Amino acid sequence: MSRMSRMTRRRAGVAVIPPIASLLIRLIRLTMRLRHVGGGLEAARSGGAPYIHAFWHGHLFLMPYSYRGRGISILISEHGDGEIIARTMAWFGHRSIRGSTTSGGASALRSAVRALREGRDLGFTPDGPRGPRHRVQMGVIQAARLGGAPIVPVAFAASARRVMGSWDGFIVPYPFSRGVFVYGEPMRVAPGAGRDEMEGARALLESRMRELTERAEALVGRLPSAAGTSAGERHA
Repeated sequence: MSRMSRMTRRRAGVAVIPPIASLLIRLIRLTMRLRHVGGGLEAARSGGAPYIHAFWHGHLFLMPYSYRGRGISILISEHGDGEIIARTMAWFGHRSIRGSTTSGGASALRSAVRALREGRDLGFTPDGPRGPRHRVQMGVIQAARLGGAPIVPVAFAASARRVMGSWDGFIVPYPFSRGVFVYGEPMRVAPGAGRDEMEGARALLESRMRELTERAEALVGRLPSAAGTSAGERHA
């Protein structure tokens, strides 16, 4: 395949996939019984200041329905399918900040902090854009410190789902499944935090997000099977 053909196919995909993906997300959401558990979101928003909405990269599919604020800017990588994700999120009224705070992306970090200071909430996948899966990177901690905003971790689980074969174990819930978002308590990073304090905050956030993920899985009744695959789960 020629370079021109690849570019044409990519442009077509960027134009066609986002509206179809947004429609699919909406249709699946309409069939699901979806719960929101935990008071972390309300606690963070009680003062009216912006916050950081932190979720695993693999939990992105239904995340537009986990946010109930005035406006959010989501940090999305410039790598791979980032443009498709950004345009899909735009169909839900969400803005995007392109770049990664973990790959020399000083510009992305500055844009993220600017969004917080302008009063917009910030969406962040702490294990993105390339993993390791469920391993919090330092970018979200830097954004919280510089932007003076609390981090609210949120995890998602579905009773029946397809887990894609990507590095993040991307979850696509099946129609008519039960889903849950579980919110943790807001977590702050001191403006003057040093390297050790920031590493401590990173490790604490990672621990909390893993605990929230386990709680979400338990709330939808997912139990390991003898074959090692949870009930209602299929891998692709």
